[in-house]
Amino acid sequence: MKKSLLALAVLGAFAGAAQAQSSVTIYGIIDTGVTYQSKAVTAAGGTNTGSKFTVNSGVIQGSRLGFKGVEDLGGGLSAVFTLEAGFKNDTGALDDSKVSNDLFRRKSVVGLSGGFGTVLAGRQTDYADTISAYTAVNDFGGVTQNSGSALNRLQGTRTQNSVSYTTANLSGFTGNLIYGFGEQAGSVSSGQAFGLAGKYDNGPLGLGINYYQAKAGTSPSDTSLYATPTTLSGTATATYTSTATYGSSAAKVLNVVASYQFGPARVYGNWSRVKQDLNTQAFTGLTTANNLLNATLGLSKKADMFELGTAYSLTPSLKLLAAVDYTTATFDGLSSKGKLTQFNLGTDYWLSKRTDLYAFLSNIRAKDMKNPGTVDTTGNDASQTAVTVGIRHKF
Repeated sequence: MKKSLLALAVLGAFAGAAQAQSSVTIYGIIDTGVTYQSKAVTAAGGTNTGSKFTVNSGVIQGSRLGFKGVEDLGGGLSAVFTLEAGFKNDTGALDDSKVSNDLFRRKSVVGLSGGFGTVLAGRQTDYADTISAYTAVNDFGGVTQNSGSALNRLQGTRTQNSVSYTTANLSGFTGNLIYGFGEQAGSVSSGQAFGLAGKYDNGPLGLGINYYQAKAGTSPSDTSLYATPTTLSGTATATYTSTATYGSSAAKVLNVVASYQFGPARVYGNWSRVKQDLNTQAFTGLTTANNLLNATLGLSKKADMFELGTAYSLTPSLKLLAAVDYTTATFDGLSSKGKLTQFNLGTDYWLSKRTDLYAFLSNIRAKDMKNPGTVDTTGNDASQTAVTVGIRHKF
């Protein structure tokens, strides 16, 4: 009897040790806001506009459900994985607008981690998503995406079929490499993507730089950007719809960001440049009026985005937020540069460590290009304003 009890105790100890060496965490974010938008395009289209109320999912951060795990393999080496699905909690649907019918479209990776750093394989964001913590994306999230942060990848655009390596923290510096396989027979470069990045954290100072390049392909590394044929009204189409351009550079993106904490105030600034070399002659066959109406950031040949902002902590729970985003865009076939200016004011109040309430006021102004709107609706007027109040819960 005593031997049996002893054996059970030993087996229980080993089972407990095995459990301690491996863990799986379920986590998620539910973010929902109610937005009022002025001068939104009506169902009649054209220059018809009117005010609009919407309930939007993922205002600051995309609503998501995720699973992440780690297994201790011994000797300082661990196996790690993350599976993350996006959803729209205003409708309950999967958030698969960018990559249709993909369950874990936000992230699906497995790899190894240790003193050397971390190697991951699968579908993942490049390092722009990491250094966006030093930008207005950290405070305003998707509210700033139409003025440029969606195009310059600071919103966290993903690369499929990719392998990445992130170094361990080296006295405040962390580096990252990512490579996306185009997986096209007979053409290594078709659909290929790669990135090189780094960040430096030292007390109140945060710095980051990221370069990313994607090439056109029949099955691009990210089907939502850079290599998707675009058709405009009239007879104009982006010339990179031709198969002759597969394997050519579709986008070159550079991000430079900086942030500094002055007591209760965090101030930040950043600059990004996006070059889309294949967006040539995109406006052939359109009138001048239609040219401007269809000139969007996604069809620009080159765009520069500038940002200044601050987050001021009145109390440990309450922050006041402000940011200004300014973008200039060059279009093939148009002599004038398009300009977008967005002003953002906001407040964020944390009810607990997991739940916060937020309120934003945003105004976006367009000149010599299409007004993309502040949240989810295009505004044909040169200026559009949006007011959003929402709640975010993390678990």
